Amino acid sequence: MADQAEKYVYRVQGFSCANCADTFEKNVQRLDGVDNAQVNFAASKITVYGSTSKEELEQAGSFENLKVRSEHASDEAEPTHQPSFLQKYQTIILAILFFGFGVASQIINSQENLLTWLAYATSMVVGGYTLFKAGLMNLMRLRFDMKTLMTVAVIGAAIIGEWVEGAIVVILFAISEELEGFSMDRARQSIRSLMDIAPKEALIKRHGQEMAVHVDDIAIGDIMIVKPGQKAAMDGVVVAGHSSINQAAVTGESIPVEKNLDDEVFAGTLNEEGFLEVRVTKHVEDTTISKVIHLVEEAQAERAPAQAFVDRFAKYYTPAVMVLAMLVAVLPPLMMGASWEAWIYQGLAVLVVACPCALVISTPVSIVTAIGNAAKNGVLIKGGAYLEEAGSLKAIAFDKTGTLTKGVPVVTDFSLFHPGDEDELLAKVTALESRSQHPLASAIVDQAKQANISYQHKKVQDFTSITGKGIKGTIDGTTYHVGNLSLWEDVLGYAIDPDIRHSLEDLQKQGKTGMFVGTNKSILALIAVADEVRDTSQEVISKLHDIGIDQTIMLTGDHQDTASAIGQQVGVTDVQANLLPEDKLSYVQAFREKHRKVAMVGDGVNDAPALASSNVGIAMGVAGADTALETADVALMGDDLQKLPYTMKLSRRALRIIKQNISFSLGIKLLALLLVIPGWLTLWIAILADVGATLLVTANGLRLLRVKEENAGR
Repeated sequence: MADQAEKYVYRVQGFSCANCADTFEKNVQRLDGVDNAQVNFAASKITVYGSTSKEELEQAGSFENLKVRSEHASDEAEPTHQPSFLQKYQTIILAILFFGFGVASQIINSQENLLTWLAYATSMVVGGYTLFKAGLMNLMRLRFDMKTLMTVAVIGAAIIGEWVEGAIVVILFAISEELEGFSMDRARQSIRSLMDIAPKEALIKRHGQEMAVHVDDIAIGDIMIVKPGQKAAMDGVVVAGHSSINQAAVTGESIPVEKNLDDEVFAGTLNEEGFLEVRVTKHVEDTTISKVIHLVEEAQAERAPAQAFVDRFAKYYTPAVMVLAMLVAVLPPLMMGASWEAWIYQGLAVLVVACPCALVISTPVSIVTAIGNAAKNGVLIKGGAYLEEAGSLKAIAFDKTGTLTKGVPVVTDFSLFHPGDEDELLAKVTALESRSQHPLASAIVDQAKQANISYQHKKVQDFTSITGKGIKGTIDGTTYHVGNLSLWEDVLGYAIDPDIRHSLEDLQKQGKTGMFVGTNKSILALIAVADEVRDTSQEVISKLHDIGIDQTIMLTGDHQDTASAIGQQVGVTDVQANLLPEDKLSYVQAFREKHRKVAMVGDGVNDAPALASSNVGIAMGVAGADTALETADVALMGDDLQKLPYTMKLSRRALRIIKQNISFSLGIKLLALLLVIPGWLTLWIAILADVGATLLVTANGLRLLRVKEENAGR
C-alpha cells in the first residue's frame, strides 16, 4: 500500500507542460520499487512512495531532460549555474537557422533541390527531437496527447512533401511549449519569493557566545539575536528588548507591529529598529512561513472544478480528434473522388488545430497565479476549488466579536448624576473592578490607566461578586455597588428614576452595555462599555457590496439591541442575534439550503463548526495559529478584515479569466475546424490558431498578478 511505503519528495526542473508532468508521473509509477507517485506540476515537485534513486527518476524524465533534486536545499546544493539565453533555447534557435537556410535555398535553387530538402528536414529533426521521442513512445503505448497529435501531423506533412509547413509546425509548437513553461514559471515565482523570505542562517547565543548557525541546526529553546535591519530566521517569542517588526511577508500588514516581552515573532519578518533576543519555539520546517509555503504548494496542486472538467474533457477529446482527422482525410476521397493529397493535408491540419495546448494550460496558469498572488498579500487560499467557490459567492456571514469588532471592550461613557469628583469616583470603581474577573472589568481598569488615575491605594473591604449582576465592596467605610439594572431593581430594590432608565436605554440602543455605580443611598453614575467596531469594518462591508456580494449577515450571541446597533453602524444587510455556537451552525446550514452558497468569516476557533459548514470558511488573524491554518479554506494571515474585499476581487477575476480561457480555447478551435468544410484550413492557419490561443490564455491568466489590495474595490 502506498500509504505504508516510505515517502520521498523531490523538486523537478524542466517541466514544459502539464501533459509532460502527467507522462513523467506514469513513467515513475512503472519503476521497480515504486508503489505510487504523484506529480505536483504547479509546484514542480514529485512525491514518490517506495524506493528508487534520483538517477532512475531522471531516466524516467529523460524524454524531456528533467532534472531531479531533494526537496530541501540543505540536502543538496542549489544549482549555481544558470544557462544563458543561447544555451536555454539552442534547439529552437538551430531549428530556425536551418529553416532559414531552407527558405534561402528554395529561393535560389527551388523547392525540389536536395539542399532545400535537407535544410527543412534538419530543422524538423533538431526542433522536434523531444517531440518525436515522446510522441512515438505514446503511439506505441496507444496513449494520445498533444505530442502524439503533433508527431502524427508532422510525419504526415513530411510524407506528402509539405516540408516547409512541417518545419513551421515543429518550430511554433516548440515556441508554444516554451511560452507555456515561461507562464507557469512566472506563476510559480510567487512561491519562490516566499521561500527566499527567511534567512538560511541566524545569530544564536550559546554558552555566552554569539555564533552564526544554519537554520537546520537551530534547536527549540535557542536564543536568537535579531539586530535592527535583519530578518528573523525562526519563529519565537521575545525574551529581551523591544522593536517594531515589519510582518508584511507573512501577514500582508503594511504597518510595522510593536513587539515587546513575550510577543510572538515570525520567521521572515523584518526587525526595523530595536535589538531583540528571541527564544526559538519551532523547528525550521514548522515555522509559520514554512507552513504557508507548504500549504500554498499543496493548494496549487488541488484541481479546481474547471480544471477537473478540462482534464476529463481532454481525455476523450484527443482520441476523438484523431478519429475526426482520419475521417476528414479519407471520406472525401473515398465517397466523392476528391484529391487524396488535398484531404490528407486537411486531416493533418485538423490534428494541429485541435491540439489542446491552450485548453490544458488555460486553468492551471490562472489558479497558480491567483493563489501565489494571494499568498504574497497575506491571504492563504487552500485550493483551486475554494478560489472558484469564493469567486461565485453572493453571501458572506460574519462573526461579530473579534471580526467586525475589535473583540476588546472599552469604556465609552462615564456620566455622573450628582455633582462630584469624576476621577475620584472612577478610582473607587476601578479599585473594585480590579478584583473582578469579568471581561468588562478589564475595560474599566484600562480606562483608569489611560487616564493616569491611581486606584491601587484604595483599600477595598468585603468585596463580593454577584454572579450575572455585578459587584460590591466597601471603601473608606462606604459600600459601593457596580452592576446592571437587575442588580439595582431585583437585588437592592431600587426604584430607578425614569430619566436614569432612559439614559440606560439610549446607550443600549447604541450597542453599549450600561452599568450603574452607587451606594446604599443613591445611584451616582452610569458607565457604558462596548466592544468597539473596527475602524475598517464599514468600509470593508461597503466594498463587498460594490464587488457584488448581495447579502452580508452578522451572527452574534449579543442581545438584539446591541447587535442591531452594530449591524447598522457597519452596514450589513442582516443581523442574527442571541445565537449560541450551535445556532450559528444551524443558521449557516439553513442559509446554504435556501441560497446555495455562503462564506463564513470568523476567528477560526470559536466559529469552527460554522466555518466548516459554509461553502468557504474564512479565518482571520491566524498567523502562528497552526490549527486555523490547517482547517480554514481561506486564511487571512493578519488580523485585518481589509484583505477580504481583495480576496473576493481576486477570486471573481480568476473565475472570470478561467471561463474566458476555456471558452476562447474551444471557440477558436471550433472556428478553425469550420474552415475544413470549404477546404480552406491550412497547416499555417492551424498552427497560428494553436499558438495564438496558447499565447492569449497564458497572457490572460498572468493578468492576475496585477490584482492588488488597493484595487479591491470596483
